[in-house]
Amino acid sequence: MTEFRLSVLAVSSGVLLTAAAVLGQGPVGFPPEAIQPYHENPWYWQYDGRPILLLGGSKDDNLFQLPDLEQHLDEMKAVGANYIRNTMSDRHDRGYEVYPFLRLPNGKYDLNRWNPEYWSRFERMLRLTHERGIVVQIEVWDRFDYSRQHWEPHPYNPKNNVNYGYEESGFQPHYPDHPGRNRQPFFFTTPRQRNNRVVLPYQQRFVEKILSHTLAYDHVLYCIDNETSGEEAWAAYWASFIKKRAAAEGKRVCVTEMWDDWDLRAPRHRRTFDHPELYDYVDVSQNNHQKGERHWQNFQWARSYLSQRPRPMNCVKTYGADGARFGNTRDGVERWWRALVGGAAAVRFHRPPSGLGLSDRAKASIRAARAALQYVRLWEMAPANELLREREENEAYASAQVGYQYLIYFTRAGSVELDLRRAKGKFVIRWFDVWNGRRGPTATIEGGRWCELRTPGEGMWAATITRS
Repeated sequence: MTEFRLSVLAVSSGVLLTAAAVLGQGPVGFPPEAIQPYHENPWYWQYDGRPILLLGGSKDDNLFQLPDLEQHLDEMKAVGANYIRNTMSDRHDRGYEVYPFLRLPNGKYDLNRWNPEYWSRFERMLRLTHERGIVVQIEVWDRFDYSRQHWEPHPYNPKNNVNYGYEESGFQPHYPDHPGRNRQPFFFTTPRQRNNRVVLPYQQRFVEKILSHTLAYDHVLYCIDNETSGEEAWAAYWASFIKKRAAAEGKRVCVTEMWDDWDLRAPRHRRTFDHPELYDYVDVSQNNHQKGERHWQNFQWARSYLSQRPRPMNCVKTYGADGARFGNTRDGVERWWRALVGGAAAVRFHRPPSGLGLSDRAKASIRAARAALQYVRLWEMAPANELLREREENEAYASAQVGYQYLIYFTRAGSVELDLRRAKGKFVIRWFDVWNGRRGPTATIEGGRWCELRTPGEGMWAATITRS
């Protein structure tokens, strides 16, 4: 990777932020052991000095609040998962969540004082994941915490704290709209937005508290928001804030933003796509609302758009589970594998009910992928559907290092022909049952020609083809 420089970032207000304004000091490099873009292929991650593929599935998003966190992490590790999403969310969905601020005897919160339980849970999650080699992608702000029923009891709501009132904070008692409408002034506090000097210091203090824990570790990625439709200036401010605080500690960290648009070609995504100097990777999870061939094509369009400055492309949320709003179980598994074969650096099944979490079906995919990855190295390969013929729509997808190694994913039983004309000699084909997480048969094929690949049974399959 080239030496880190933050040149000039144009935000939506038209104001330019220089390197000095953002970082306040010179370049800071990644520690060699830290999670960072792979120095030999920045489409992928490296950790502890080695390339790594991040695969995940978990039953909740704000995992640090889970009472059975250690057991859940062990369950992940047992099947080969090494990637979690951790929102800093505190909304009381399940009854065991706590807020980060201290509650006083009068029932109100003091935003200047911390709730030790919240932060001990967070520190425990960081320690347990680090011990298990599980990379954590943190989302600092989750818009759903601050609207509708979750705003009513929240400590930032003026009626619930001793620090400010409605008039001075600019807040209202109720925000009944879906947060996607972006009407909550909580997300307009930064200097190049509404410059809310009452609320912003408390937000800054919260982020600094997060960093006081995370900067001691080397396995943390940062995402500003959960699927935001907010202003560019909000994301740019917090990305710069995190980088500046990390640099002050002699650290460099990887930051991104997650936009809500389901179409990766939407202009809003270019706020991260066009600014590699600020956003070290991109999260394209919302593409996982797409299905079939369009899902693949949109991802490949984004990959092509980023090709001048390649960065890891993460899918921390893969939607799809039977009975869910955003596709069924088959959709979820297909999306996860298409992203994996298509060049994603990190793929994770979203939590139930919108995703498969760490269900048996999710475990099967993770096990099958880990088994296949014993034979191929995706960070040496590239998406290569042009090597397939006799292929029906959404039937099979390919990644390859031509002449050496190939990975083919079949969404269903079928057959395609693989172009091995430039790869003479014998190859070993190994099959993996994606749907059930089991190894399939192994065979030898002769290169130097178009070779037929036919799935060994019904269901979804992956195949590795490597030189014998």
